[in-house]
Amino acid sequence: MELLQLHYFRTVAKYEHMTKAAEELRIAQPALSKTISRLEEDVGVPLFDRHNRQIRLNRFGRAFLQQVETALGALEDGRRELADMAGKEQGTIRLATPTLNRLSSSISAFRKENPEMMFRVVQIPPAASDDMISLLERGEVDLCFIAASLKQPWIREMTVLKAEVCLAVPIGHRLADRSSVALDEVMNEAFIEYHEEHPFRQLNNEYCRNAGIDRQIICEVDEPSALWSLVQAGLGLAFTPRNPNAVEDENVKLLRIDKPACEREFAIAWNEKRYLPNAARSFVEFLESYFHLEPAAGDKSR
Repeated sequence: MELLQLHYFRTVAKYEHMTKAAEELRIAQPALSKTISRLEEDVGVPLFDRHNRQIRLNRFGRAFLQQVETALGALEDGRRELADMAGKEQGTIRLATPTLNRLSSSISAFRKENPEMMFRVVQIPPAASDDMISLLERGEVDLCFIAASLKQPWIREMTVLKAEVCLAVPIGHRLADRSSVALDEVMNEAFIEYHEEHPFRQLNNEYCRNAGIDRQIICEVDEPSALWSLVQAGLGLAFTPRNPNAVEDENVKLLRIDKPACEREFAIAWNEKRYLPNAARSFVEFLESYFHLEPAAGDKSR
């Protein structure tokens, strides 16, 4: 069994399609098929079920893939650790995040102090927590910046920022001339919300349970921009975290929520089972001090 065979197998398992896998690997399809056949001979069982021109990973293949991912991940971790020890690591931080606007200022400040450090950023939809978990598990990113826990025992999460959650109301709403509101004042109001499986929806539901109120959810969306647009159009109210860097919108009024207290925590997360390169460790330490020095959004005490 050769290392190259394992790389090829992982790619074929990813696509379950020989032509697509061969294109990514930049080799001829017959050569790839022959390599996979030799691997199956080595392990003694078929790893794929074949039906005409289609292939599907079977139960042997799924079990083997888990071990291959572990083995290749360990080798990559070893390479990066040795590069760190030898001072050869270029200092590239691989980061996944659903939101760039809350992280851009800290990345800019970090790079001013560490101009040799580079970032490779992957933007993930807020509801796609499974994608972040997979990226961390496979070692394709070093860090994730998250607004809802990934809830995995092997993922370490460190809260770096707390943002005040406000109530966004259309400018013509009866409460638009107010600066703050208690949630029980909007009992049975029309709300724009995220879809039920969205992590922000779960947080918002908790705020309402704590306030003892019911809402009329008239529209469900996937993205913050869609939620904001519908509030602008006057269709309903919405929960949204305050962003000190955002431009004021003349069509929407943000009301501070007096009770219950509503806030959203943002954390940096990494896989404790994998090697975390020095560059990523430096950024984690920087974030801890960077956001610690800033007051939480809406905090006027400092």
